[in-house]
Amino acid sequence: MNADRSVGAQPTASAHKRFPHTSPARRALLRFGLTGAAALGATAALGTAPASATPTPTPTSRRRPETPAEALRELAAGNQRWRTFRERHPDESPAVRQSLTSGQHPFALVLGCIDSRVPPELVFDQGLGDLMTVRSAGEVLDEAVLGSVAYGVLELDIPLVLVLGHQSCGAVKAAVEVDESGERLPAHIQYIADQIAPNIDHTKQGDARVDSTIDVNVRAVRARLAAEPDLAAKVASGRLAIVGARYDLTNQRVRSLT
Repeated sequence: MNADRSVGAQPTASAHKRFPHTSPARRALLRFGLTGAAALGATAALGTAPASATPTPTPTSRRRPETPAEALRELAAGNQRWRTFRERHPDESPAVRQSLTSGQHPFALVLGCIDSRVPPELVFDQGLGDLMTVRSAGEVLDEAVLGSVAYGVLELDIPLVLVLGHQSCGAVKAAVEVDESGERLPAHIQYIADQIAPNIDHTKQGDARVDSTIDVNVRAVRARLAAEPDLAAKVASGRLAIVGARYDLTNQRVRSLT
């Protein structure tokens, strides 16, 4: 995926092996409920999937993406369907719902904003069990968010993490406004602004500053995730890609941010 171009499996080891010092109760919880350069080159596929639709696969024939490149292509195809009003609404059948009672196999993790206009499952036309989604205002990282992302990658072997910002992000706008005015936001909202503040693009003015900061913030969050040692090791091995992207409300298009 080039700059500004439109854009599984259960753990193989037991929870006991991955968490040898945890209690039996915690291992049971893990089993039940929480039961690369080449890859980045494939990101050009996002948003370039053909508009023509093939018949919706049945639950037994729908193959889950297993590599970063395959996961990116599936998200690209889903976003193409979404923005051309050709949604398939996959993986919602009774058979799929029943199969998910015994485990989950998401193929991508989307870290996005809490904005109600940008629900990842709709934006990428995916269904139950397809995506693990983590959402915080402005994609802000804290220990809970980092732990959630790490769980998806390290325990569920998800091959793709997509950091998804969006046009007209209220959290970014608030951070820019308080940075300029010196005022304080109420309660815990100030924490969000403080986390975004280092990413404010002071080379721009007005609305352009907000818009540019949205992209800078996504890149910064992506870079921080990529610097996490456990995630970086999987990226280096080619088993994981961490990608930044932006959703434009005006045309419903997801495009990459490198």
